[in-house]
Amino acid sequence: MKMTTIANVEVSRIGLGTWAIGGSEWGQVPDDIAVATCLSAVDRGINLIDTAPIYGRGHAEEIVGKAMRSHGRREAFFIATKAGLEWNEHGVFANSTAPRLRRELEDSLRRLNTDYIDLYQVHWPDTRTPIAEVARVLLEFQRQGKVRALGVSNFSVAQMEEFRSVAPLSSNQPPYNLFEREIDNAVLPWCAAKGVAVLTYSSLCRSLLAGRLQRGMTFNEKDIRHVDPKFQEPRFSQYLTAVERLTRFAKERYQKSVVELAARWVLDRPGVSVALWGARRPDQLDAVSGLSNWSLDSSAMAQIDRIVSESVTDPVGPEYLTPGVREA
Repeated sequence: MKMTTIANVEVSRIGLGTWAIGGSEWGQVPDDIAVATCLSAVDRGINLIDTAPIYGRGHAEEIVGKAMRSHGRREAFFIATKAGLEWNEHGVFANSTAPRLRRELEDSLRRLNTDYIDLYQVHWPDTRTPIAEVARVLLEFQRQGKVRALGVSNFSVAQMEEFRSVAPLSSNQPPYNLFEREIDNAVLPWCAAKGVAVLTYSSLCRSLLAGRLQRGMTFNEKDIRHVDPKFQEPRFSQYLTAVERLTRFAKERYQKSVVELAARWVLDRPGVSVALWGARRPDQLDAVSGLSNWSLDSSAMAQIDRIVSESVTDPVGPEYLTPGVREA
C-alpha cells in the first residue's frame, strides 16, 4: 500500500469510506459483515477510515468503534470523522453552530469509543454561521487534545481561506472521480499550493465506476442512487456507455478492470492525496491490490477524457448531495 502524510502522520493513499456500511442510504449491512469490512481494510494496509455521524445516523461510527475494539490497537487506525450536519423529519441541514459542534464531538468520541479523533472535518459549509467562528471551535477541540488535525469537506477556496486564517487546515474532502471534476480548476491547485491534503470521496461515483451496474436497473427509494440524477434516464444510459467503453479500454491497454482504472485515475491526478473507497463487504476491497505498480500516462488520460466527453453528452455534478439551509 502506497502511503502519504496528513498532519505529519503516515496514512494509506486508499482510505475506507464508510457511508455504505451505515446501513441507511445503501441498504442494510449486518454488523458483523460491516466490522469485518473495516478489519479487512486494515489487513490490506489501509489505515485511514473515513466516517461521519450522518452515515446511518451514527451507526457507521459505532461500527468503526467496534472494529477498533476487535482489532485491539487504536494506533493502527487513522480515524477521520466529521461534524456540522443535523437531520430531522424534514431533511438534512448544515449546522456548525458551536453548541452543535460540541455535542457532536462528544457523541462521536462515545460512538467510536476513543478519547481522540485523528482528523476532524466540517462536513459541509454552514452558510448561516461564519466560517471563522467554526474554525475557532475546532481549534478549541484541537487544543484540548480531543482532535489531532482539522479538515473540511465540500469547501470552496474562499471558504478554506477563511478557515485557515483562524486555525491550521490539514485537509479538504471534495467529490472527485472520472465523471465529477469540478475541483480541477481551483480547489486542487489551491490545496497543492498551500500544502492541504485532498481526500476524494465518491472516487467510484456511487458505484457507477464499479462495473457492476446494468441498463434498466432501478433503485429502491431508500437507496441514495434513487434520487441521484446520474442514475435517471436518459443520463443513466450515457454514463453506462462511458463505463462500457472505459471497461474495454482498461482491459485492452492494461489488463485491468474499470474499477481499477477509475481508482488509478484519481490517485494519478496532481494534488490528490487519498482516494476513498466505499465498501460494504470485505470482497469489495479485493480490487485494491490491483492498483499497485502501474500508472496512467498523459496519452491514457487523454483517451479517457475523449471517452467520457463523447459518451456523456448531458453531464451533471453531485449538487443533489448539498444539504438544506436550516431555518434561522
